[in-house]
Amino acid sequence: MVPHLVTALNGPINELEQRVLDAMSSIERWFRLEWMEHTPPFYSSVDVRNAGFKLAPIDTNLYPGGWQYLTHQMLPLAVQAAMAAIEKICPEAKNLLVIPENRARDTAYLDNLAQLRRVFQMAGLNVRLGSIDPEIKKTTRFELPSGEVVVLEPVVRTRRRLGLKDFDPCTILVNNDLSAGVPGILEDIHEQYLLPPLHAGWSTRRKSKHSQLYEEVSKRFGKLIGVDPWLINPLFGKCGALDLSQAGAVDELSAHVDGLLTKIRRKYKEYGIKEKPFVVVKADNSSQGMGIVSVRDAKDLPAQIVQAGRYAAQTATKGKPKDGPAPIELLIQEGVLTQERVNNGVAEPVVYMMDRYVVGGFYRVHAERGVDQNLNAPGSTFVPLAFSESMHLPQPGMKPGASVPNRFYMYGVVGRLAMLSASYELEATDPNAEVYK
Repeated sequence: MVPHLVTALNGPINELEQRVLDAMSSIERWFRLEWMEHTPPFYSSVDVRNAGFKLAPIDTNLYPGGWQYLTHQMLPLAVQAAMAAIEKICPEAKNLLVIPENRARDTAYLDNLAQLRRVFQMAGLNVRLGSIDPEIKKTTRFELPSGEVVVLEPVVRTRRRLGLKDFDPCTILVNNDLSAGVPGILEDIHEQYLLPPLHAGWSTRRKSKHSQLYEEVSKRFGKLIGVDPWLINPLFGKCGALDLSQAGAVDELSAHVDGLLTKIRRKYKEYGIKEKPFVVVKADNSSQGMGIVSVRDAKDLPAQIVQAGRYAAQTATKGKPKDGPAPIELLIQEGVLTQERVNNGVAEPVVYMMDRYVVGGFYRVHAERGVDQNLNAPGSTFVPLAFSESMHLPQPGMKPGASVPNRFYMYGVVGRLAMLSASYELEATDPNAEVYK
């Protein structure tokens, strides 16, 4: 199901990895049973951190870009997963409309669209790209450095359907995270399949809800393989809507940070970890214009948190100065160090999934960032996870380090745990869910 891949970290397989490998059969059966009861997101990507003593997801994206960074060897996995996903949703599907981000001008993002188009074309669909960007008023061509051409066409909305001129799709794939809200043109579509559903967008999603459900999943998984769930779960706390331009709000945030740091210190002491713990503070719904801030001591909350909060508030109320600064919902998440390195740069793996299948991934690398910093920032580069010449998997039952390291299986397990949590999340937040009394 998951190919053996070369990873940047080639050290001994630690105890956690060995537990997972030894329980591989039980794990795969457990996932199969879960997918009999729950529907996986159509596609997703998960940022993973490997601290050596801990391996955990730090972010789950339900509208992933970056598909161009998957290797050509992985393309058949994505095509097969796309076939399975489409067959399950709409077996008679013929036409697929992809809705990209607005202001899709960046070459990297256009490469991502070209790759998505390629995957679904190879899965047997007619694929066209329909933009809801008000600036796209006519068919617009973009030539890529590879020689490929990406064509964006303005969408046409009728009373019941969404499509293009002379193109009526039965399925619509959204590659826009809807952080600016749900545009009216995508609402009240009942005759076509809209993937993912609108409530998967950041106008509805909260990272704290996802973290809560992931915590529940990690407890069940930890019980399955006999490990402390903390080894795969970053602790978290939620802070209500705060106006960080106010001193009292910063004090409240400090109290939340201190409380979480205390919990993390207890776990570090329990496991004899000598590293200094830290937390990251970020907006609960997407970025809201606020960067991710690492904090090691609540007493020394850096001025950048206040600055980040003010910037976010200004961004949220841009064009509406009379409303004043907008409060920000904040997530405080246990920071997870990364031991991964690629070409001397700090790295973290990103796992890509379609339907319930792992289809590949890449390393996000940043040469100027530290092991405790956010790598999803300007200056980052992407290194595909490549196939190894050997197709041997690490052997269950072998002593740690005795078999070939294959951390991609571990990454795939953690990624699927996050994907399962996202499935629970979409069920819990579905505005049209059937209620049984």
